[in-house]
Amino acid sequence: MGQLEEMQNFVRVVDAGSISRAAEQLGVAKSGVSRRLVELEKRLGVRLLNRTTRRSSLTDAGQAFYSGALKLLGDVSELNSATSDTDALLAGTLRLAVPLSFGLCHLSPAIDEFLKLHPQLTINIDFSDRQIDLVEQGADLAIRIADLRDSSLQARRICPIRIMLCASPAYLEEHGMPRKPGDLKERDLLQYDNGGGPVLRLEDREGAEHTVPIRPRIVANNGDFLRDMAMAGHGIILIPSFIAWQAVAAGDLVSIMPDYCPPQRSAYAVYPQSRYLSQRARKFIDFLVERFGENPYWDQFL
Repeated sequence: MGQLEEMQNFVRVVDAGSISRAAEQLGVAKSGVSRRLVELEKRLGVRLLNRTTRRSSLTDAGQAFYSGALKLLGDVSELNSATSDTDALLAGTLRLAVPLSFGLCHLSPAIDEFLKLHPQLTINIDFSDRQIDLVEQGADLAIRIADLRDSSLQARRICPIRIMLCASPAYLEEHGMPRKPGDLKERDLLQYDNGGGPVLRLEDREGAEHTVPIRPRIVANNGDFLRDMAMAGHGIILIPSFIAWQAVAAGDLVSIMPDYCPPQRSAYAVYPQSRYLSQRARKFIDFLVERFGENPYWDQFL
């Protein structure tokens, strides 16, 4: 095994937190990962990790080597990306973590097209709205729709995400069309469970914020379910346009109160600062940015 491979093996063990978890992420035997680590320490003549049955911790020498290895591996990745054939086929495994609804509705066809362009590439995907630890889980990158607050992550914006208020025509006919934030206090609200509590935050066209206490009739952690409940006439929903666009285009949902919008968000590709980004991950991010753009196709139907 060459020195770069030894470094990659070592970095994976450190990031994963243990030899066994690193072996799982790499898809190789635990004994193989352990042997490579021992060979690296023998070659350097120093102990890099203090190992227990469950966890591994860096020695002082290991911390210095880890920092240098990350920089060197990142430089090699940058060099390979800068000099390689941009049309070359990608190979290996791309590990992704993506939100459930966005992933199934919009990333599935994108990944289908990307795999057809790169038939030697394999994909490993975690579909979940929870924010996993990318380093611990061994993911190359995640797609996240939120205001990014985690300074330990690097991010690249993929596309804007429009948030809208909607209700079914039948619900609006029975309860009337709300015109201002205060009108929502006595309405049935369907709320996505994001830990924000029973409060709705809206901004008017001048940028002023309006906070409305609400009494949600339904609280759930899945946007598709809430959209269906809104279509069935159970209340007003605050929902991303990438989930509601087809229902709005078909007339099953109506966009309401356009002068009062929730703070808009963006979809980002995020990855750990401590991990160099592979060429396959870089090309996938470039592909998504080009595919969705500043005016995603789902907003063009609204």
